[in-house]
Amino acid sequence: MGKAIASMTGFARAEGEFAGTNWSWELKSVNGKNLEVRCRVPNGYEALDAFARSTFARHFKRGNFHVGLVIDNAQKAVKLQVNEEILQQVIPLATRVSNDLDAVAPSVDGILNLRGVLELVEEEESPEDSEQRLKLIEESLSVAITRMEEMRRIEGTRMAEVAQGHIDEIERLQKKAGDLSATQPDALQARFMKQMAELLKDGSPVPEERLAQEIAILVTKADIREELDRLAAHVAAARDLLNQGGPCGRRLDFLCQEFNREANTLCSKSSDVALTTLGIDLKATIEQLREQIQNIE
Repeated sequence: MGKAIASMTGFARAEGEFAGTNWSWELKSVNGKNLEVRCRVPNGYEALDAFARSTFARHFKRGNFHVGLVIDNAQKAVKLQVNEEILQQVIPLATRVSNDLDAVAPSVDGILNLRGVLELVEEEESPEDSEQRLKLIEESLSVAITRMEEMRRIEGTRMAEVAQGHIDEIERLQKKAGDLSATQPDALQARFMKQMAELLKDGSPVPEERLAQEIAILVTKADIREELDRLAAHVAAARDLLNQGGPCGRRLDFLCQEFNREANTLCSKSSDVALTTLGIDLKATIEQLREQIQNIE
């Protein structure tokens, strides 16, 4: 067995904390023809968008990814600070009103209780702490990606087993079709002779050479040996891809198209009810295989 088969669907989370800042990454992926990463990060963290895209490109080949980062600064250190601009407006106004009304001058605590005079501000973060926090957030994304890869591998292994079962069934039906096709020439000849007998009830003679030619043409048109040989070759190719592993979904999807083409031709050439029924079963199994591999990377 080669590399692991990976699904294109998955989910993963990773969290972290540094100096009162908490964060969490959330990753979701679904199937897609190519690699597409949609990243949502808070204001001030736009640089992480490019980092995320380049990191995903190193780990994945296909899939639509939705990446979200949530930042919580609720635990970050804060301090009280006087808003000097508002204070310089409040003091003259309070003094003037006190004089106009001949009232007691405003107290310090009264002024400080006015809205906007005192404000909570986050403490200045050193460049070293800011760089360290960004580095840890990037490391958390790598952890989430590793978890995503593991989930996709687990799901991919299950899908590969199911796909292998469908391929085994295709092979079984292909061999059974070979057994049925061996009886087609005799059945075609018997049917043709019966039809000719009905048409020639008046006793008009038909050259045996002409009859032989017509029968040969019918048998040639109904010959499905090439289709059966190609089906067998496609079965072997599909098994090789599953054994090799890695990102093989696109090639398996192409093989499904080839499987379906041969099954359609087989049904169109069939002159036997049993062979036609088998061809329909074959097409149904191929569709089941296709549905599985749509989610393989």
